[in-house]
Amino acid sequence: MHNLSTVVRFELVRALKKKSFWILALSFPLMFAAIFGMIFLSNKATSDAGEKLKDQQFSLAVTDESKLLKPQIVASTKATVVAASDKQSAINRVKNGQLDAYIYYPSDIAGQPIEVYGKDVGLFDNGRYGSLAQSLLAASVQSEIDPAVQKVIEGKIDSTSTIYRDGEIHNPIQEMILPGVFLVLFYFLISFFGNQMLTSTTEEKENRVIEMILTTIEARTLIVGKIISLIILAFIQGLLVILPALIGYLLFHDQLKLPSVDLSTLPIDPLRIGIGFLAFAASFMLFTGLLVAIGAAVPTAQEAGGFFGTVMILLFGPLYAVSMFISLPDAPLVKFLTLFPLTAPIPLMLRNAAGNLGLGEAALGIAILVVSAIIVMTIAVRIFRFGVLEYSRKLSFKEIFAKFVDRKSVV
Repeated sequence: MHNLSTVVRFELVRALKKKSFWILALSFPLMFAAIFGMIFLSNKATSDAGEKLKDQQFSLAVTDESKLLKPQIVASTKATVVAASDKQSAINRVKNGQLDAYIYYPSDIAGQPIEVYGKDVGLFDNGRYGSLAQSLLAASVQSEIDPAVQKVIEGKIDSTSTIYRDGEIHNPIQEMILPGVFLVLFYFLISFFGNQMLTSTTEEKENRVIEMILTTIEARTLIVGKIISLIILAFIQGLLVILPALIGYLLFHDQLKLPSVDLSTLPIDPLRIGIGFLAFAASFMLFTGLLVAIGAAVPTAQEAGGFFGTVMILLFGPLYAVSMFISLPDAPLVKFLTLFPLTAPIPLMLRNAAGNLGLGEAALGIAILVVSAIIVMTIAVRIFRFGVLEYSRKLSFKEIFAKFVDRKSVV
């Protein structure tokens, strides 16, 4: 593997020169900037609208048959109190533009709707009349209710929960974060860079340069170099996503009204973090080998894309059963999906993050992934050696098996 650094450098330079890489890399920061911008503008627009409505004056008439409105609250709006017998007259004044709004509160407020009549001021601003009718009534009755009772009714009672496991305070959500990072990283790598691994191999086949490459570099060296370069590119992509988001959070935390996060309180479980890392590494090796084998066995990137979709379905299909992995860890189907190599990555890392993966089951699952990865990588190297030279057709499973068994055909 004396040419490994050359392969890594070549793959990095080639990827970094592609417009598609930078479009993908910069699309995430731009997306975050757009989201933060929309949040900021939405908060500002809501605040401005509230201030505008607070200072806005409009003529208002009110009829209170419910006897629930407080006179001082009605007076604070400078509303005119209208008798029930003059209801139709008040409605006609709104129709003729002589009055901006009229609110009628029926005697049976629980059984009959509040009637609101208003002058058209636009699709979004027309709702202010109904909001005013509700707020007048709410402000009037709140003074009659005990503040504690009011909080119960509104569901605003705060509570704290302390959960214990083995005599220690246990916070399952916080404990999931650090081990769960490997699951997010794996999803990110395979989703956004797995297809690049496929196209990297098929591009070289389509450009007819693979024979020249293999005369100077071993197939194993080429594959390992591609994997290392892919990890480096993923790290670069991750920095381009995380750094702008982190800077935006630190600089505009208050303006965007984002929740505070104290990373110092996150629990650190070395065992679960170690299991997560091993499961991630073995899973990445396994599926990278599969993608390399697919890229070597088919003649074009278009055909490789169809197989890539199948791999993604097998890999991320278990995400639809997230609740089952968390709440039913002992179910036979969960056990099977956790140990079957092609579906194991998501269940293994998810259950490890959730804390319901036993040490023995984790060791067995990772061992199966490692053995499967070694077998698949070995097969991938051999398919790569003879499959990359097939330009016009894809290899059949029969040919792959025959050439794998026949070691003499592998040079």
